[in-house]
Amino acid sequence: MPIKKVALLTAGGLAPCLSSAVGALIERYSEVAPDVEIIAYQDGYRGLLLGESITITPDIRSKAHRLHAFGGSPIGNSRVKLTNVADCVKRGLVKPGQDPREVAANQLVFDGVDVLHTIGGDDTNTAAADLASYLAENNYGLGVVGLPKTIDNDVYPIAQSLGAWTAADEGAKYFSNVVSEHTSSPRMLIVHEVMGRHCGWLTAATAVAYRKLLDETTWFGEFGIDRISREIHAAYVPELEIDLEPESLRLAKVMSEVGNVNIFLSEGAGVDSIVGEMKARGEEVPVDPFGHVQIDKINPGAWFAAQFAPMIGAEKVLIQKSGYFARSAPANERDQELIRQCAIVAVDAALAGVSGLVGGDESQNNLIRACEFDRVAGAKPFNTEQDWFNELLAEIGQPKGRKSLHA
Repeated sequence: MPIKKVALLTAGGLAPCLSSAVGALIERYSEVAPDVEIIAYQDGYRGLLLGESITITPDIRSKAHRLHAFGGSPIGNSRVKLTNVADCVKRGLVKPGQDPREVAANQLVFDGVDVLHTIGGDDTNTAAADLASYLAENNYGLGVVGLPKTIDNDVYPIAQSLGAWTAADEGAKYFSNVVSEHTSSPRMLIVHEVMGRHCGWLTAATAVAYRKLLDETTWFGEFGIDRISREIHAAYVPELEIDLEPESLRLAKVMSEVGNVNIFLSEGAGVDSIVGEMKARGEEVPVDPFGHVQIDKINPGAWFAAQFAPMIGAEKVLIQKSGYFARSAPANERDQELIRQCAIVAVDAALAGVSGLVGGDESQNNLIRACEFDRVAGAKPFNTEQDWFNELLAEIGQPKGRKSLHA
C-alpha cells in the first residue's frame, strides 16, 4: 500500500550528520514522492512519546538544502530508552503501567504515520529495532527505517557511520590549536581525550587526520617551532591494553628529549580500571538510562594524567576534550555525500515497505542497503589489525601491545 505520511526523529548524542540527514531525507522525498507528508518529532523519542511534532511545510521543503551547512539537530535530541519503563515513568514521558513502546506505536497511528525514520547511534537504532519488532508483533503495519549516526563508528553491521569522518577532522583541528599550549610551560603533558566509549576508531582516525595537518605545515625549526614537539607521542584505544610501566619509560624519554608529551586517549580506554577503583572505595558509579557509565563524570583523561605525570616527570598537565567541539560541527563534503547516498536508499526502502538500518553492510561488501534490525547492535570494536592504524603506531614509536580482554 502506498505510504502517505512519514515522520523523522533524531536521538542520542549529537554527531556532524543530523542536520544534513534531516535535510537529505526531506530533499529526497520532495524529489521522488512530493505528495508524501512529512512531520518531525521534537527532541527524539521524547517528542514521539509526548506527541510533540512539527509539520514539514512546503516552505521548509524548499529550503531544506540549507540544513547541510549546520551542526546539531534542527529538530532536537534526547536520550530515551523505550524499554526502560521506570526511567520513562520517572521523566513523565509515560504514565505508570504504560508500555512506552505501545505509547509510541499508538502516537504514530494517531498521527497517521506510515514510516518512522530514526537518525541516531546504537542506542537509538536498537530502540528503533525494539519498536519495529513491537509494531510487527502487534500488527500495527508501520515501518521503521533508520540512519546510523555515531562518531564512534561502532554500530554492527555498518561499515561507516554518518558524521564520523567529520568528527575526526574536527578533533584534529581542535588539537592543532591546543597543542601550542606546550609553549606555555616546560615539561608539559597534554592529554587529548577523544570520544569513544567502547571503540577506538575515532581516536585513531583523529590522530591520522591531525598528522595530515602536520604534514601540510611549514616549520620554523630555527625558532624552535618543529614537528616533534607537536607530534602525537601516544595513542591509546580501548581495544589494546596499556602497560603503564613500559609506556611511562618510553614517554619519560620523549619528555627528556622533546620537552613535552602529547597523548591521544580514547575516553573508553581504562574505564574498567577507573570503575574498579571507584567500587573498591565504595563510591557510586554514575550511569545513564541505557546503563552506560557516564564517562564525562569519571574523567578518564584526568585518571591517566595522574598515573603518567609523576612517572614521566611532567611539571604541568593539560587535559582537553574535543568531543563537544567535534560532534557539533556540520558534516563535511565526504560525509554529506555518504548521507545523500544513504538517504536515497532509506527513502526507497520506505516506499517499498522495507524496514531496517540503512548503511554500508559489512557482510555484503559494504553495499548500502536497509540492514535487518535484528543484526543491529552497538559497541563494535575498532579493528586494530588495519594497516593504517599499525602504520600510525609505528610512525609515532608506540608498541602495539596486547589486545584488551574487553575488545
